[in-house]
Amino acid sequence: MLLKIKKIILNEESRNILFVVISAAALIFSLTGVMKNKFPFDIAWIAIILCGIPILVESVTSLIKERDIKADMLVSIALVASISIGEYFAAGEVAWIMAIGTLLEDMTARKARQGIEKLIDLTPKTARIKREEAEEVIPISDVQTGDILVVLAGETIAVDGIIIAGTTAIDQSIMTGESIPVDKTVGDNVTSGTLNQFSTFEMRATKVEKNSSLQRMIQLAEKADANKAPVVKLADRWATWLVVIALGIALLTWVLTGEVIRAVTILVVFCPCAFILATPTAVMAGIGNATRFGILIRSGDALQRIAQIDSIAFDKTGTLTQGKMEVIGVENYYYGLHVSELLRLAALAEQRSEHPLGKAIVTHYLNNGGTIEKIKDFKLESGMGVSAKIGGRIVLAGKAEYIKRTNAIISAAAERKAHTYLKKGATVIYVCLDGSFAGFIALADVLRPTAKLTVNQLKQMNIHPILLTGDNIDTAKFIASKIGIDEVKANLMPEEKMSLIQELIQNDKKIGMIGDGVNDALALKTSYAGIAMGGIGSDIAVEAADAVLVSDNIERIPYLVAMSKKVMKRINFNIMIAMIWNIFAVGLSTMGILNPVTAALVHNVGSVFVVISSALLITNQGSVTKFFNKSVLG
Repeated sequence: MLLKIKKIILNEESRNILFVVISAAALIFSLTGVMKNKFPFDIAWIAIILCGIPILVESVTSLIKERDIKADMLVSIALVASISIGEYFAAGEVAWIMAIGTLLEDMTARKARQGIEKLIDLTPKTARIKREEAEEVIPISDVQTGDILVVLAGETIAVDGIIIAGTTAIDQSIMTGESIPVDKTVGDNVTSGTLNQFSTFEMRATKVEKNSSLQRMIQLAEKADANKAPVVKLADRWATWLVVIALGIALLTWVLTGEVIRAVTILVVFCPCAFILATPTAVMAGIGNATRFGILIRSGDALQRIAQIDSIAFDKTGTLTQGKMEVIGVENYYYGLHVSELLRLAALAEQRSEHPLGKAIVTHYLNNGGTIEKIKDFKLESGMGVSAKIGGRIVLAGKAEYIKRTNAIISAAAERKAHTYLKKGATVIYVCLDGSFAGFIALADVLRPTAKLTVNQLKQMNIHPILLTGDNIDTAKFIASKIGIDEVKANLMPEEKMSLIQELIQNDKKIGMIGDGVNDALALKTSYAGIAMGGIGSDIAVEAADAVLVSDNIERIPYLVAMSKKVMKRINFNIMIAMIWNIFAVGLSTMGILNPVTAALVHNVGSVFVVISSALLITNQGSVTKFFNKSVLG
């Protein structure tokens, strides 16, 4: 039990919740007088101490150290004034309302910063170095430029370098987002953090430690995170004027009436509690609303920025597309051979391949009623293709260069047809049967069914879509044309995506970024508002984003933006009502109709109204839900 109490006290959020609950009970007892004779002091002092002292300390500290007047200053003045004339309930009530506002803000602003640590975890701790024909595993920090490294299949590349022996395929999705592994051979560059999928190869280190690609990503992510400052609270922005106006009215009332109690009453009702509650309560309601539709919003600051975006940059792979290869065409050029037989032969030849393209062909074959059969003499040539003997016939499947080695001739008609697929962003696997060209299978990362609808809805909201991708320009333009995006930037590395985002922001564009991979983390952090695909997206992208689509439903993006705008409108409405209510209460106070206790209760009514107004964002979603049902669900 003592351990639990200690844990609560040490945890700031838990401690604040406990103080608010205890203070609420103390204020009820003070107002009703239930325990009046059991304490030698007014029990409202408990609320003053637990909730009021931190406010006093914060306001004085801010004034002395930062020379800044915040909303806490007016509350502190009201606290001191109420205590000085013995109105302890009024002082405790004001402190309690402020404590609730602070607690709500802390709960909505809490952020997890694990993304950078996860980037660091991707960096191998050791490297296999080759010295005098012997291999030695050493710490990565000991690797020097010019060292020869051996990278086994399945290992993550430790530093940047150039392949000097061997061929393989590298999964570069961490850097480019491209879903297909890239074939590499002698003379090709490889980068740290990428994954060697197949054969063992040797490389010469060219960039080590802080100069490597992955370490540069980590440094840039840290810098981008540090540069994203929180939005200044409206109450603090106007705090100086609030303090001057409140003190001016209170002093003038005291001078004209000669009643100090009226002046104190004015200070109590002038406390910006409802004004301060207007934002965090609406933000919490909005975040709760979004959660019901599978969207996680990281903070109130994030929600505000999402509401203001005027452009959205989309990643391609895994965002606009489904992030997995599928067969989109089977073309036969072998006389007497049916298309289904060509697919069967290619799938059987690929059944032992670990390459994503080979797996996609096998999956397509099985999904269309095919069955796996035994094969003989299976051979895999990394980065080129596979061969096998099937029912006495020799089948090859792979790149055009691999097929041409057998002196098989790919017809001009086949090359023209293959080119039409390549222009659409597809990859072509050629098939050779008994030394003769038989046909090819085209595969592509297919579009999400709702991608075009999402882009169209964003356009209707006057939000300009942009495509940023690491893929080639032909693929990017084809995808963009299918869904209605006119502005396309292709062949981009993570740093280039980030630079483009920064350039747009410098040109006063409030640009959002939507992505799913590690390669998108820098752009997500740098953008005005980042949105990550949570289902298939990397943990690092999720941690870098301001909002996460839990089930990868990009059709929820227009709803997210519309809901964010609705929350901001509700905040403005709450603030307007809070100000009108305060003006009304100040008028009653100057006329002597209210005293500090009744003023505290009237002041509390404004705070309750704001909370109820914000709660309606969850209980009655209004036009946002209508928009969502009509535009997204159909």
